[in-house]
Amino acid sequence: MRPRALTTFAALAGTSVLALAGCTGGGQADKAPAADVTAAPDYSGTLSILTKFAGEPLEPYFQDLAAEYEKQHPGVKIQLIQETDQSIKDKTKTLTASNALPDVYFTWTGNWAENFVRGGRAADLTKVIGPGTEWGKTFSEGALSAFAYDGKYYGIPLYGNGKFMGYNKAAFAKAGVKVPATFEDLIAACGPLRKAGYEPIAFGNKDGWPALHYLQQMFAYDVPWDTLQADLKPATAKLDDPGYITALTRFKTLVDTCTDTKSGTNGVLYSSAQEKFADGNAAMYYQEILEFDNETAKGKLPTDDFGIFPLPAPQGAKGDPTVIEGAPEGYLVNAASPRIPLAVDFMKFVTSVKNAKTLSSPPYGQPSTVIGAVTPETSSKAVYEGVGLVNKAPKLAAWLDTVTVPDVADAWLSGGEALITGGKTPEQVLESVRQASASAK
Repeated sequence: MRPRALTTFAALAGTSVLALAGCTGGGQADKAPAADVTAAPDYSGTLSILTKFAGEPLEPYFQDLAAEYEKQHPGVKIQLIQETDQSIKDKTKTLTASNALPDVYFTWTGNWAENFVRGGRAADLTKVIGPGTEWGKTFSEGALSAFAYDGKYYGIPLYGNGKFMGYNKAAFAKAGVKVPATFEDLIAACGPLRKAGYEPIAFGNKDGWPALHYLQQMFAYDVPWDTLQADLKPATAKLDDPGYITALTRFKTLVDTCTDTKSGTNGVLYSSAQEKFADGNAAMYYQEILEFDNETAKGKLPTDDFGIFPLPAPQGAKGDPTVIEGAPEGYLVNAASPRIPLAVDFMKFVTSVKNAKTLSSPPYGQPSTVIGAVTPETSSKAVYEGVGLVNKAPKLAAWLDTVTVPDVADAWLSGGEALITGGKTPEQVLESVRQASASAK
């Protein structure tokens, strides 16, 4: 799941090179000598790691790995800082502000990770994880390139991800509707599903970013790809393609027709919408591959009743109907850490084929980017299907709130919320984003 863009975080992470002492024990990022990432690790001391795996069912994964690594290397102590999808944003901001980033820390792709690279906070791992290296060859090239900047490789991709509409097969059968082939079919299915006793699409937008997931996928359908990519960067953005207004209008139609507008989606937690779908009260829920196994594990939805399909493209869309929204997520190594070789060694252990298969299997269901980890034997049917669709997609549209600069992401965020309530028209939303993009140049 995605973070809300934080302008204050960008100011800390991207505009200047700040000291990174704290739990790293390192000096200032601009004064620390470049570490030899290929050096043999010193198996002693404490290695600190910030994960996004707090809470069930994910929390035991890194706990078990830490215990096993400590068993293999008795002189090493792994200090885990486990956060949720929501809390990790504030934790990362706090650690950055206090110059206390851990040795290894979670990151999204796009501008989020690039902030750390530009600020000198991410170690250059090209010599150990670049394409052609022994470790690098264990990952898909697309996953590695998502964390590459200016020809150098900084990130360790832990799992792949993509966004799909999850649906309750029993609800569809009861309502007499089929899996929609077009956006128009999706809208048309909402009436019969509501009549059959289901909320057509569970949607919680209290944190703002869930709306951006819909919008980015719909922009990819309604705006030509090259135009969309240029518009993500303030230096080249024009944001004048009519496809933006078309997509924003379609999104407003979806919200008004298919979601529970009475409770106000902007006041509903994403997790509450997830639970409504898992408990069988909603027919559909737009979700990431990472959430698939949670649906059948946490609620009343039987595994056999859970299906997925890409958010369908509209008829005659001017963009690319084959694009799927998604991006890998992973970890960076603190450039100021005195334990970089140990950090590399631990992350090699984390991404071994054995541990990657465990990560990809229920109850975790986090599809590893390690080649051969996601199979019909290791992963649930839905996770395997989702990964297959992501791998087949010729292009991936990265998350709107991490792929662009924070000021622009915030404008999209507030614009989506206003569009949902009717506080702004599609034209007004786009104009506010144009202004934010112009100011960010």
